[in-house]
Amino acid sequence: MRLLAKVLAPKVTVRAHCDLPCGVYDPAQARIEAESVKAICEKYQQNSDPEFRSRALQIKEERSELVKHHLWVLWTDYFKPPHFEKYPQLHQLFNDATKLAGAAGTKGSTDVAKADALLAKIDEIATIFWETKQG
Repeated sequence: MRLLAKVLAPKVTVRAHCDLPCGVYDPAQARIEAESVKAICEKYQQNSDPEFRSRALQIKEERSELVKHHLWVLWTDYFKPPHFEKYPQLHQLFNDATKLAGAAGTKGSTDVAKADALLAKIDEIATIFWETKQG
């Protein structure tokens, strides 16, 4: 019985924004998490308590991961080929933004400037997003 269960067990775990193609997308989700990351970086810089700093780092890394998740959902689920044709910089914007939320960015740093750069990229994506919603 164990062998059968092992053979039939899923090989890949898949996660989605939601279980249905709900059509609810908004860059504000990524922005809120990125604002949280920036605030944590600022508080981290102002506090020398090792326990506080340890907890702040953990939360900041979680929030950075959520930024990446929300950006990926927009990139892969909302934006379609016509959007990428009209806005050829869009792939690069998403690549830059997700890297700014990653290990070389806010996930691996407490540098407020990196958080500001991430917020700026999210704002650029949001501008394009809202343009596509009007058309």
